[in-house]
This record gives sequence, structure tokens and C-alpha cells, in this order.
Amino acid sequence: MEWWGCNMGLYVRGAHVLVLGLTFKENCPDVRNSKVVDVIRELEKYGAVVDVHDPWINAAEARHEYGIKPVRKLRKGHYDAAIGAVAHQQFKAMRPAAVRQLCRRNHVLFDIKYVFPRQDVDGRL
Repeated sequence: MEWWGCNMGLYVRGAHVLVLGLTFKENCPDVRNSKVVDVIRELEKYGAVVDVHDPWINAAEARHEYGIKPVRKLRKGHYDAAIGAVAHQQFKAMRPAAVRQLCRRNHVLFDIKYVFPRQDVDGRL
């Protein structure tokens, strides 16, 4: 399965995906009722390896509620895709170029919460 119809030659199975944000809403530590979990589970169902990064959450709570172990340290050049899932102020401050540096040369940057300007991302919902 290719990435949502993109013609970039990237496949979900085996892809390393960075999900930016897990909380219910921006700039809030509450993970209850987060729909981001559904996105993560769907990616995992198709064989993606998903890292979740969220500076607002309590890692123990994320593990307890969803079995998700968030990453604290992001690795440059590691990801095949990055998804802006929550519009935290820290992610807006990162800017798309900084997120892209975390990805491999051939990657996609999706923005499901309109964190970044449209012209700086590969896709939006």
C-alpha cells in the first residue's frame, strides 16, 4: 500500500512514522479521548513503525491508557513520514523545515491539524 495515493514510492509497511502529538487538544496534557490513537493504530495495522512525540503528555499515563511509549529524543534523518497530529505551540515553533530534518531524504509530511502553512506540507486532511 502506497502512502495515501502519493506517487513518491513510499510504502506504509515497514515505514518509520513520527506522530507529533497525542493529546486531546493543543497545549493541554489530557490524553483521554484522543483520536490520534486511532491514527496510530491504523498505521500500525498496516505495518508501520510509529514513534509518538508529545511534550505535553505524561509518559506513564500514555503507556497506561494506550500502551504507547512516547519518544523524548527525536532522531534526525530517521523517519519516512511525519504527521502533525496536534497543534501544540512547540510544533508550530519547530517549523516544517525542522520536522523535515527528522526525516529521510524521500519522505512525506502530513498535517492533519493545520500546524504548518499549506505550501510547506505534502498533504492535509
